[in-house]
Amino acid sequence: MPETSDNATTQPAVAPTAPERAPRVVLVTGANRGIGRAIAERFVAAGDRVATLYRSGDLPDGVLGVVGDVRDSASVDAAFSQVEAELGPVEVLVANAGITRDQLLMRMTDEEFDDVLDVNLKGAFRCVRRASKPMIRLRRGRIVLISSVVGLYGGPGQVNYASSKAALVGMARSITRELGGRGITANVVAPGFIDTDMTRALPEATQASYRAAVPAGRFAQPDEVAAAVEFIASPEAGYISGAVLPVDGGLGMGH
Repeated sequence: MPETSDNATTQPAVAPTAPERAPRVVLVTGANRGIGRAIAERFVAAGDRVATLYRSGDLPDGVLGVVGDVRDSASVDAAFSQVEAELGPVEVLVANAGITRDQLLMRMTDEEFDDVLDVNLKGAFRCVRRASKPMIRLRRGRIVLISSVVGLYGGPGQVNYASSKAALVGMARSITRELGGRGITANVVAPGFIDTDMTRALPEATQASYRAAVPAGRFAQPDEVAAAVEFIASPEAGYISGAVLPVDGGLGMGH
């Protein structure tokens, strides 16, 4: 038997570390509050160059703010051009901007329906269309559309909102079939009830009824949605496209 030294030590196995990636240019629409803000902060913390297209409000540190309106194609084009001039071509687009105009079906006006679709659906389309051009040239890109559990689960008084959010699934899957061979992915993240200022403003009894419907028994934190977005937009998620990733505590299971 070979001799061993009393001083010999066994080196512990070292887990491999993920290679550092180069910073990317990320554009998050509506990063001035709520989920959009948390998403932007997450990408900033990861070292990315982050911009937002937004209408008003304060922004997280490290985010380039470009005032624009997703309802107007010229405004979207100008915003992207400014981001490209200052940071470079957008490699990750997170289409997050959205509005609600809740109303019961029988009372919902054409304007209430059209306004919601113009921002939530057509606004996402305008941004995706503009972002796709440099992504095709780069032969890489990540498109993340922020939907909602309501888009698949439904919600009373939300025919307009649910329709706009459900349609994002068809959009992502059509983009995947068009651009999947160019290194571009398109996915949907569908949050459930999130602990935001809007949710906290609801009556406590309403909040309690919503929590009771969630198997996890609580609302999500905005950063939990941001973590899902960060993953689905990562290089490691390059073989995931056309997927719907729910972040809803189990609320919409099977939908």
